[in-house]
Amino acid sequence: MRANVLKRKISLRIKRKKRIRAKISGCATLPRISVFKSNRTLYIQAIDDVKNVTLAAADGHKLGIKANKEGAKKIGAEFAKTLKAQKIEEGVFDRNGYVYHGVIAALAESLRENGIRL
Repeated sequence: MRANVLKRKISLRIKRKKRIRAKISGCATLPRISVFKSNRTLYIQAIDDVKNVTLAAADGHKLGIKANKEGAKKIGAEFAKTLKAQKIEEGVFDRNGYVYHGVIAALAESLRENGIRL
């Protein structure tokens, strides 16, 4: 029973992810900012979909940041510094199928507070 519930949750997230990705894309001047969330850490990257290149990335595991709201704010601030160093001021936020609340919302708000327009 438990495995079926987990499979359903994952399949629903993948459906949401595909629906979102059909509508958004990134380029060098307006990259797609994609988020992956595991139970322990957060990963975020800026992607140029035209050239299929990652422009910038931040890894919560390497920074020693946990996947909670406070950690999301810290990783958002670090990622904003990385983007500003590459002269990227705005991007398209890809929540990757996750519901926009809690950690994902805190990460997006942190990026906005640090000068990245989403």
